[in-house]
Amino acid sequence: MREDKEFYVGYFDEMGPNTKRNIKGFIVLVVLIVVFCAMVFGLSQRPFANSTFEFGSDTEITGIYHEMPYPMLRVEVAENEYKNIVLLGFGKSSINPFLKKIRRKGTRLTGKILTIKGNLIYYNGKTLIQLTDEENVSIKNQLFVSELPIKDEMGRVSFMGEIVDPKCYFGVMKPGYGKIHRSCAVRCISGGIPPVLATKDNEGNDRYVLLTDSSGNPINEAILNYIGKPAKVTGHLERMEDWDFLRLNTGDIEVLDQESGIYVQ
Repeated sequence: MREDKEFYVGYFDEMGPNTKRNIKGFIVLVVLIVVFCAMVFGLSQRPFANSTFEFGSDTEITGIYHEMPYPMLRVEVAENEYKNIVLLGFGKSSINPFLKKIRRKGTRLTGKILTIKGNLIYYNGKTLIQLTDEENVSIKNQLFVSELPIKDEMGRVSFMGEIVDPKCYFGVMKPGYGKIHRSCAVRCISGGIPPVLATKDNEGNDRYVLLTDSSGNPINEAILNYIGKPAKVTGHLERMEDWDFLRLNTGDIEVLDQESGIYVQ
């Protein structure tokens, strides 16, 4: 005997068992599809960098000020162990505008012990600090000291990588990569923030090299056209404790025909 098909009427309180079963099956299927799509979307995203920006939390550090060629504070973190902390200004600026008050007094800063209070930025063993107020810089010792770091010449080398601004890329922006961040990096470096080459060492680990001109002086404006472009960069490598420096001519930068892996176009 042929079974009659159910006919659903919306204003009835009850629906037939077949209609209930079909609706439940449809809801379960939709939920599974949504969960699957969410998992695929989540797994396809790049993870956040293991970086820290202590915004709103001031840290006071004391060390020996030097410019080789970028402003740094050499801080003793353990007995006979030093870390050179890159000094930055607030926003897209170097620290130089925040040192004007002290420099107006005719004070030579290199080799003096300074105390600086600001927001720490640290990532992969590199540390920077953002100064937010010129009043947060003070000279702790008026005498010049001799414990300045020494640069060791490592020879002429070539690296494959991309030029980034260390402030945003190291943790101020999360994420510090993507199409819109290339223009941000250009503004940061043009404002005096030191350019850094993000590359890899022989074991495939991340490596960061500060860039200077061929004479070891700051290089900012001349490097702007190369920011965020995969390139082969050749120059003379120098090592200073926990930082490497590459002295280069921009004419020795070979831009590669590749899409940026950091500032995706």
